[in-house]
Amino acid sequence: MPNKPQAPDTTGGVEAVERALRVLDCFMPGDAGLSLKEVADRSGVNKATILRLSVSLEKFGHITRDAEGLFHLGPSLWRLGSVFRQNLRMGPIVRPVLANLVNATGESASFYVQRGNSGVCLYRVNSHRLARDHIEEGEIIPLSMGASGQVLDAYSIRQGKQATSIRKAGYYLSLGERDPDVAGLSVPVLGLEGELLGAVSLSGLRVRFSETAVEGYRAAVLDAARQIRAEIGEI
Repeated sequence: MPNKPQAPDTTGGVEAVERALRVLDCFMPGDAGLSLKEVADRSGVNKATILRLSVSLEKFGHITRDAEGLFHLGPSLWRLGSVFRQNLRMGPIVRPVLANLVNATGESASFYVQRGNSGVCLYRVNSHRLARDHIEEGEIIPLSMGASGQVLDAYSIRQGKQATSIRKAGYYLSLGERDPDVAGLSVPVLGLEGELLGAVSLSGLRVRFSETAVEGYRAAVLDAARQIRAEIGEI
């Protein structure tokens, strides 16, 4: 007599999927790469299972492994995050604020987000001036260099005097760090619980960032960050 088919389990999720999600959830901001032991210790999933799961996670771009065997979050998660941000309608909120910032200052305005140990230009409105700092959306910048990189670093990863100084001031002015002819001023955009959402930056030729001009730029960028935070908080 054939065995009676078992009814599907509708009381919980799929165990293998939950294990894979625990592996992904074990990564923290600032991780430069996790060893197999670190992933196992953080996730509670045994090493053999992690190795099996990582085959599928790598196939779909959710995890990568470097030459030393360290695990990293993969680019597919960034794509999903981009879709999520679009669904949150951040673009329609941020772009008009950046456009107003450009009109008010004449310099280029950007909105950067942190991605691991790098920053990404998520939204950009370039200055109408012929001589300008030109960056495209999607460009990656190193943290701890330049105005936006320093701010993202200070509010997410870095500890020490430099980060403390930036957080105390609430902004960072870069004069020629990325390029000797370029200056930038960046301010963090923090969520309702103080979490880092991104950084608003203004950049242009260094000769136009005089001490007097910087005072006006700082006020304008701070105001732009407040506008973005207020409108995102209403979503």
